Amino acid sequence: MSLDTWLAFFAACWVISLSPGAGAIASMSSGLQYGFWRGYWNALGLQLGLLLQIAVIAAGVGAVLAASATAFQVIKWFGVVYLLFLAVKQWRALPMDLSDNSTVRPIGKPLSLMFRGFLINVGNPKALVFMLAVLPQFIDPHAPLLAQYLTIAATMVVVDLLVMAGYTGLAAKVLRLLRTPRQQLRMNRTFAGLFIGAATLLATLRRTPV
Repeated sequence: MSLDTWLAFFAACWVISLSPGAGAIASMSSGLQYGFWRGYWNALGLQLGLLLQIAVIAAGVGAVLAASATAFQVIKWFGVVYLLFLAVKQWRALPMDLSDNSTVRPIGKPLSLMFRGFLINVGNPKALVFMLAVLPQFIDPHAPLLAQYLTIAATMVVVDLLVMAGYTGLAAKVLRLLRTPRQQLRMNRTFAGLFIGAATLLATLRRTPV
């Protein structure tokens, strides 16, 4: 991959990662509930899902899945149900004691948060189809493919980790301002609504005929 091609792809990665989506909502939700360092495990899980999608495309399976209406629908509705599950969980989240003399915070298990992020990315067929359309434009078919896909994967993961760190950190700072149960409930229900919105958008996706 030439430097010019990589720079173009690097810029595209920032645009893709900064675009609000289920991953960004999940990162902010995790930062709000668990703080930055604990909540950031969700972002690591998102990257595992991203790496799986890139591997699927590199292996040539992505084209098959994109062309299969059944596979598209199965992945899509799995994603919808999971986002709705997260919405219900966020809606039912209890307020925390954030008084100055309190050190109590909810404990989110790292592996559980990673798995949550992983499922969010894996359950989004639109991301797979989108990458299937975009990634080949930056691939030189006459050069070794493995090195190019490794470069693409590393670039996407690093950029997305930085962006999700911003989303998680921003929400973690908001956490310090939510001192009353009413404020926390309001914020939890706002994020629940965002998860429902993401699920609704995912449910309306239609596979582009091939």
